[in-house]
Amino acid sequence: MAFPEQADDVTETQRKKCRLLEIVQYTCEPEELLSGEVQPRCFPIPRIFRICPNRPAVEITKLIKIDLKTGEIEMPDESSALLPKGKHWRDIRRYDTEAVAGSSG
Repeated sequence: MAFPEQADDVTETQRKKCRLLEIVQYTCEPEELLSGEVQPRCFPIPRIFRICPNRPAVEITKLIKIDLKTGEIEMPDESSALLPKGKHWRDIRRYDTEAVAGSSG
């Protein structure tokens, strides 16, 4: 199943070549020990991405089910329809916020 607006862009052969990749990021908070020392306490945040040939990577962490005992990932069949349209980094436009703020005043 292809994205509605990208149906021509991704063939069934390309979809079969898609890979799932995981990165683990950490969020940390300061924790005060009984001794009065402060040390960071960090928690892992796994993130899963779908990477297809000639397509930007799309994070699918919230769309999948992970079996915490085995690490097996289950991706619902309808997940392709739920994925947002990704953009290549070269297509991202960053606007100069100072110029925009200065032009309104």
